[in-house]
Amino acid sequence: MPRIANLYFKTAIIFLIAGISIGLHMSISGNHAPTGAHAHANLLGWVTMALFGVYHALNPRKAEKRLAVIQYVVYTFGVAVLIPSLYLMLSGNTAMEPIVAISSLIAFAGVLMFAVIIFSGSEAAVPAGVSRAR
Repeated sequence: MPRIANLYFKTAIIFLIAGISIGLHMSISGNHAPTGAHAHANLLGWVTMALFGVYHALNPRKAEKRLAVIQYVVYTFGVAVLIPSLYLMLSGNTAMEPIVAISSLIAFAGVLMFAVIIFSGSEAAVPAGVSRAR
């Protein structure tokens, strides 16, 4: 499995733990104001990163490109800043709003970079042991 795919899976599970932790905290405290942070941790962190990992696992040639690493760093940074700042903002700290906005744009830039990876070239996934017809 390509290194970047493995990184995505490891990072995704960390965000799943964070998302579940936020959900447990909301349930125990009875304060459901930060529901958006819970949802973002699970969807942008766990689900999206796991899907990025699957794509790279199925497309190892694209996973080897430098853009894949840059995209991982940009997207992960954006989401890692977005989740806690969104949690704080939804909990009443309005000073976090600009940080939420900036980190959202950074995460979106990571998504756009992933789109470039997907649309670049025509390298299709080929199962191991199967040669391409020439």
